[in-house]
Amino acid sequence: MTDLVCCLSTGKGTWMEVAKLISNYEWRNIFLITNDFGKEKFSAAKPVKLVIIDPNKSIDSMKKAIEEALKDKLSGDVAINLTSGSGQEHMALLTALMNLGVGIRFVTATEKEITEI
Repeated sequence: MTDLVCCLSTGKGTWMEVAKLISNYEWRNIFLITNDFGKEKFSAAKPVKLVIIDPNKSIDSMKKAIEEALKDKLSGDVAINLTSGSGQEHMALLTALMNLGVGIRFVTATEKEITEI
């Protein structure tokens, strides 16, 4: 089974895609990279682990927070989704995952299935 890592931040309508990814597939672990607003407002159909970042901090600061939170919790290839969030959050997440040595597969959700891009 694969781990899922998603940005859950800004972008109108992007939370729906994250919710579909969570609901439509069996994941080993689900990690959501989010901010305080996402922590308070997002509810998932399955258990998720939240990694809270401050989007007002530097990319390096966000990267370090993500690395610390995910260290020793991922292995092999992970499925990631960057539909939600800013470019800075995406750069922080991708750099953190590369530093942790995991492979990445980009995934998206359609109405009833998950597609690897």
